[in-house]
Amino acid sequence: MHQPLSREDVRAVDRRAIEEYGMPGVALMENAGRNTAEWLWESELVDRPLRENVIVCAGKGNNGGDGFVIARHLENRGVAVRVLLFASLDDIQGDAAINLKILQHAGTPLAVWGGDVDEGKLREQLSSATWIVDALLGNGVQGEIREPFGTVIRSINEAKASVLAVDLPSGLDCDTGEPLGECIRANRTATFVAPKLGFSQPSAKPFLGEVRVIDIGAPKAALPN
Repeated sequence: MHQPLSREDVRAVDRRAIEEYGMPGVALMENAGRNTAEWLWESELVDRPLRENVIVCAGKGNNGGDGFVIARHLENRGVAVRVLLFASLDDIQGDAAINLKILQHAGTPLAVWGGDVDEGKLREQLSSATWIVDALLGNGVQGEIREPFGTVIRSINEAKASVLAVDLPSGLDCDTGEPLGECIRANRTATFVAPKLGFSQPSAKPFLGEVRVIDIGAPKAALPN
């Protein structure tokens, strides 16, 4: 049984895994992305992977970095993957930047949208997807969702594709389970280490879909007692 984690708990787990146990942050990101891709592969893509079209919508933080890893592992399986980045290339730092460079060197289709989003063009792009991976915003988001993410989230929700949220649906408050304006309505939520504190709230239920806890390889001793 996984004890729900607050926003601060999640940060503490990552910090302890890296600083006290010597686990590189890029390894935690790799495990998170690979294991999420495995869940998507096993559940929906195994019978007809080459005909599937997955679009990964990524932001500038570590949530986006997880999305880059997911894209790589799905592509390695033969899945047709495209990445839409809603940030500038210069915004991507740290472990996320490492995984973005891998995608660039590998030639994975990548479109940089930055902060200026044409909603009509975006909806056209998303219309061909069978699955959309929501790797826009992480568990640290607080306050009302700002543009361009409100437009991006709305466009994803109106697409016909199924949606997998990375860690939690973008636009959902980690601790309260309340939507912060526009919020992804996911079919699946791949949440890392443990469910988030807000997931148990009735307000969160319409946005989560099926929730699975994904192991990122952090030592058990790094988790709260």
